[in-house]
Amino acid sequence: MEPQVQRLVDKVWKKFQETPQDRRLCIQSIANLSPTSKTTLAQTLTNSLNSLSRQTSPSSPPPASFIPMDGFHLTRAALSAMPDPATAHARRGAPFTFDAPKFLSLVQSLREPISDSSSSSHPGTIYAPSFDHAVKDPKENDIAVLPTHRIVVLEGNYLALDRDVWRDAAALLDELWFVEVDFEVARKRLRERHVRAGIVNSLEEGDRRAMENDLVNGREIVDFRLPVHEVIQSREDGSWVHE
Repeated sequence: MEPQVQRLVDKVWKKFQETPQDRRLCIQSIANLSPTSKTTLAQTLTNSLNSLSRQTSPSSPPPASFIPMDGFHLTRAALSAMPDPATAHARRGAPFTFDAPKFLSLVQSLREPISDSSSSSHPGTIYAPSFDHAVKDPKENDIAVLPTHRIVVLEGNYLALDRDVWRDAAALLDELWFVEVDFEVARKRLRERHVRAGIVNSLEEGDRRAMENDLVNGREIVDFRLPVHEVIQSREDGSWVHE
């Protein structure tokens, strides 16, 4: 594991050891431009924490859970019901195309003391939506945060955005991280990702979408960023550097 990632794992593990048993430690991992870098870091962090738990306490259940923000996209039907549906669909991925109040509600639930009575079949479980890329819409209640999940890693572009509702959610988190990506690196990753996801049919179309939507959103993320605890740079070769 790279030294900077190991440092973050060690930091979170130490804070986890200091967290009361009836509380969760919530970390937000955010990228300014590139979706792949923040997801990679969030998944690596989650997997590494669970691996560390197995090493220190083999009989204990995995303590870390990962929630991407993709599940909080507004549905295509909701975008079509907006005053300017063409713009809403073209700008899908911009802050106004996400259900920020719903995300805030999830974070508020995660901050409550861990309960054993919220669900008869899975006591204390909190459910979050995922995103179904096949139908290109959220899938409700698809991610289960169990009472044993006492570390929650949340990942998404707007989790450090100094805008209404988003800042309220950010204020509830124990740690707020920001992943910086060079503009051209992000542009390359985005256009390739759009092709892989079936959003566009060619790299040329993917590049146009990146320039006209994703990187426009990225400027807002950078210009209206809240203060964060960690800034990590994602290099072109996939390595990480801490500022």
